[in-house]
Amino acid sequence: MKFSQYKYERSSYEDIKDKFIKLVDKINKSTNYEDQKNYILQLNEIRNDIQSNSTIASIRYSIDTSDEYYEEEKKYWDEYMPLYEDLNCEFYKAIVNSQFKNEIINDFSKQFYNICEDSIKSFSKEIIEDLQEENKLCSQYTKLLASAKIEYKGETHNLSSLMKYMMDKDIETRIESTKLYYSYFEENKDKFDSLFDKLVSVRDKMAKKLGYKSFTELGYIRMNRSDYNEENIKKLREEVQDYIVPLCNKLYERQAKRIGIDDFWFAHESIEFKTGNATIKGGEEYEKYIIENGKKMYSELSKETAEFFEYMTQNELMDLVTRKSKAAGGYCTHIPNYNSPFIFSNFNNTSEDIDVLTHEAGHAFQLYMSKDIPMYEINFPTLDSCEIHSMSMEFITYPWMELFFKEDTLKYKFYHMSSAIKFIPYGVIVDEFQHRIYENPTMSKDERKQIFRELEKKYLPHRDYRDIDILEKGCYWFKQGHIFKNPFYYIDYVLAQVCAFQFLQKSNENFEQAWQDYINICKVGGTKSFLEIVNIGNLNSPFEDKTIKNIGENINNLLVNIKDSEL
Repeated sequence: MKFSQYKYERSSYEDIKDKFIKLVDKINKSTNYEDQKNYILQLNEIRNDIQSNSTIASIRYSIDTSDEYYEEEKKYWDEYMPLYEDLNCEFYKAIVNSQFKNEIINDFSKQFYNICEDSIKSFSKEIIEDLQEENKLCSQYTKLLASAKIEYKGETHNLSSLMKYMMDKDIETRIESTKLYYSYFEENKDKFDSLFDKLVSVRDKMAKKLGYKSFTELGYIRMNRSDYNEENIKKLREEVQDYIVPLCNKLYERQAKRIGIDDFWFAHESIEFKTGNATIKGGEEYEKYIIENGKKMYSELSKETAEFFEYMTQNELMDLVTRKSKAAGGYCTHIPNYNSPFIFSNFNNTSEDIDVLTHEAGHAFQLYMSKDIPMYEINFPTLDSCEIHSMSMEFITYPWMELFFKEDTLKYKFYHMSSAIKFIPYGVIVDEFQHRIYENPTMSKDERKQIFRELEKKYLPHRDYRDIDILEKGCYWFKQGHIFKNPFYYIDYVLAQVCAFQFLQKSNENFEQAWQDYINICKVGGTKSFLEIVNIGNLNSPFEDKTIKNIGENINNLLVNIKDSEL
């Protein structure tokens, strides 16, 4: 069934509440596990209906934020999801208090049981109105980003479509488009500031109501981090500063020489080569070219990926190209009732469109491989593990990049590896910024910006914003949706990138073994914790001594062995 044929129906809270509570009561009163499991699965059908309708509404709204019908539906779900969360909390309590704990763990995994415990710790009826407010503010942020209308070169652009000019080989085009892009954030500075201020306040309020010292503690519980803590993350950031920041500084110096610019500043960071970055050779049938070559790539990679990509394309489960009023960014989500992933992105006619395709396909392939897991809480793993699948798929598909880039293939691989290692310092900036913000929730808007700029100077010491005043004042993070909508998410990309670099190395040494390890971590879905999945994939934990140092050295060696004269 095609996505356009998926049925959407607004769930009736009052009808569902009555059925839900009755089934929870039956779970609680069960005297044998066979009955209890039967009631759990019956209740899960109702939960899947709720989750599916909510997700379909969210997808259709993000595809067109000007669609009045789905804008109203999004408002409904923003208001009612906390009420459904309240019902779910009763279900989680029934699971945690069950006398058949061992049987539940055996059938649904220890990780599912842990998530139930975390969900209880992160929710109470007292915070329902606060959760509704948080949802509403996040939707306002999505709408604000999607509302950009920027005139350039005779066309009206949103933020996504303008980015191809920011990566143009012509210096003046890069500078003009970069300034125009950030002028939108300058013009709407007060709106971004106000939204974030309210989000910090409401999250801090929720944490205090639940008895936590700060939202940081609650944030970690909401992320279901069971096998590492703040101290592990702090040590990781220190290792990034010691080993990755110096490497990136050298890469930026090499980049400046390669593109022939002595006065290297922010507007030049996006261009790696004097002749221009690698381009996808799709011509006028750009999207069709990418999809057709994507089919070829995944048909050759493995039997499983061939079936997966055919399923995605036949059922129109990808919306890839940027359009007016489309929400910014990219994501993969899951629709339980149809057992299907959905990929959303904003192609912008740069090489990064292939990054997005393979990245989101990594998420979707993992879901496809673990689609028989009954509980939606563990269809996806925790986000730190999710990103291993996506970021590793970007590297695993390297042997097929010539399909997309032809003579620019080496350029693409160099740019992609270089960008991936350069990302890590930025990733820890976002994480440390959030720790500082939520430990001091009453700081002023200007103090927040000052902290972000200080962190940029610590982890990105090369960065020169020149006369882009909004960025020099510390507002680069306005564009980072995770900071607004998914607090404490961003370090997950860093952890996963460290694991993905290991898949790159493994693929170069023994592709078949690397692929088998990758398949293995996909099949377990979300039934295992982060470090358990790292172990299943035969990877070194990012928290182990020397892992960060070794990753930096390995990537540096790969990049050093590619001569600038070859690019």
